[in-house]
Amino acid sequence: MRSLNRLLNPRSIAVVGGGTWCESVLKQCHAFGYTGQLTAVHPKRSEIAGFPAVLSLDQLNEAPDAIFVGVNRHATIEVIRQAAQLGAGGAVCFASGFREAAAELEDGVGLQEELVAAAGDMPILGPNCYGFINALETASLWPDQHGLAKVSNGVAIISQSSNIALNLTMQARGLPIAYIMTVGNQAQSGLSHIGEALLDDDRVTAIGLHIEGIDDLPSFEAFARKAWACGKPVVALKTGRSDQAQAATISHTASIAGSSAGATALFDRLGIAEVRSLPVLLETLKLMHVHGPLTSERIASLSCSGGEASLMADLGLTHDVIFPDLTQTQSDGLREALGPKVALANPLDYHTYIWGDSDAMTATFAAMMTGDLALGLIVLDFPREDRCDGAEWEKVIGSIEAAANLSNKPMGIVSSLVEALPESIAANLIDRGLVPFSGMEEALAAIAAASNMAPPPADNVFTSPPLTSPETLSEHQAKQQLGAFGIRVPKSGTAASPEKAAEVAESVGFPVVLKGQGIAHKSEAGAVILNLNSREDVEVAAGKMPVGTFLVEEMVTGAQAELLIGIVKDPGHGHVLTIAAGGVFTELLQDGVSLTIPANRREIEEALEHLKISKVLAGYRGRPACDLPKVLDTIMALQDYVQSGTVEEAEINPLLCGQDFAIAADALIRCGQNHDG
Repeated sequence: MRSLNRLLNPRSIAVVGGGTWCESVLKQCHAFGYTGQLTAVHPKRSEIAGFPAVLSLDQLNEAPDAIFVGVNRHATIEVIRQAAQLGAGGAVCFASGFREAAAELEDGVGLQEELVAAAGDMPILGPNCYGFINALETASLWPDQHGLAKVSNGVAIISQSSNIALNLTMQARGLPIAYIMTVGNQAQSGLSHIGEALLDDDRVTAIGLHIEGIDDLPSFEAFARKAWACGKPVVALKTGRSDQAQAATISHTASIAGSSAGATALFDRLGIAEVRSLPVLLETLKLMHVHGPLTSERIASLSCSGGEASLMADLGLTHDVIFPDLTQTQSDGLREALGPKVALANPLDYHTYIWGDSDAMTATFAAMMTGDLALGLIVLDFPREDRCDGAEWEKVIGSIEAAANLSNKPMGIVSSLVEALPESIAANLIDRGLVPFSGMEEALAAIAAASNMAPPPADNVFTSPPLTSPETLSEHQAKQQLGAFGIRVPKSGTAASPEKAAEVAESVGFPVVLKGQGIAHKSEAGAVILNLNSREDVEVAAGKMPVGTFLVEEMVTGAQAELLIGIVKDPGHGHVLTIAAGGVFTELLQDGVSLTIPANRREIEEALEHLKISKVLAGYRGRPACDLPKVLDTIMALQDYVQSGTVEEAEINPLLCGQDFAIAADALIRCGQNHDG
């Protein structure tokens, strides 16, 4: 891999071009306090924005560590070629009109390939990107204003959107940002490569990602594994969750999973905290910077207001956090600190009796933290600094800090309003080892994201080469293939006429199920008739179906529950296993869990436990329980089948689950050949 060290930590910067963007790079880098060599390069001008300019890169005394290339796309290629020949450390390619504009510009893809070839072994960022800011070294290859300040350590943020990256520099939440990186088209240096390079900087504490699409799955896995090895948590915000991002699905599995579930499953597998908004990204990064991942989602909340306590309790219902009941030890300690008039609970309203009494507040906060908790929160909104005196609030901070030291557990302050936690106070809290959460809902979402993270398993995500000539097997063919892998399927036969269907039914044994072949979703099309008990019934039913071929199967009785088990090839995230309520309830209940494969038996069992229908599987209200080992055997066998060949989609829906069986009542498989086949 190309080293990004010279590019990211440059002792010398050259800015090529004379437009507004290049002028801004020079001015902003100087204003930020960059102390290295800063030079402008232009073929016709002797100075740019007050900085002396040379005519070309080869007139510099030595090859620069970093170059900002702010010329048009054609000229960019020539500048990159010259920079690589001179031995420069790397370059930012600002110009657009490459692969991202392929729909409008016929030469866009070709020019991007030329750019990569011109760079050779020299690393480049982009094209079509803003570049980066290193706030540790005050190096700013960035063509605009930004809101960062010099820091001694902090988080790194990598974004596939330059404008989002720019907006994030303007945050006033106290988060110390060490690097802001944009990747543009990722023509050469992708998100994963950049992430690995940032992990090598000891001053980086955590990494945040704004992802539109993962650059390369094996590289992304390597980055995630390295992050865990370095002890630096990763937080990701993935966009593209709309239905429009999930085109042309055949199976129910594909419509349930899509790229959204695939991304979530991948992040969970790789131990990456996933968030759904930019504010929660920032709040989670604050938590990671100060304390790192949490051991559980069990938290405590304390405030001097019943309204605030109620808000926290209500918001906890919509986020995956737990406010555990108080233990006797907690209750005894709180009662001693607060007296008899306070109703003890978690979240706790400790009233205003102890406001201003540092010893009593410390005792209260420390007593709460004696429980089995991953984090303690004090709800505290600060008065306006321009109109009010906040001296009394410093006593609360001191008591929280003391309680955190006494309990040796993480603690933080959460404001109910974002603007009620000034940036200066937030920064001070971080210096004191307390997490400053701006906003209750964002805080709880961040805590949920940072809880129960686990390192990646030893196995890599299963991927397969692109397929050619994909085809959808008939249900009969699909079941034959699944049966060869040990999955139980109903006794069946095929027929090409209503009369032959009646004959097959007699050999299978009544009652039977009659299905019309060649239809993907048979129930919706009226191509499934259940519980036929005679030759005549079968012949009449077949004659009414708008198809010419039929599948006749034994009628399975005694099922207690129906599941959907499906695996879909997701190009960005590997093969995604989805387990959901099946049959007619698939779309109605929207009760599903997704994992990347290979998943082990315990992981699959835990996924089943998260389904609403799990209660039915376990035996709801006295009904018999389903044979869970046989269900697990079926899912493991489906994984084995997918990993044995070239499968894009494989779905069992429904998997009929009974006291002593798990039978694939319907199956859909789409497969093909890889490029080598």
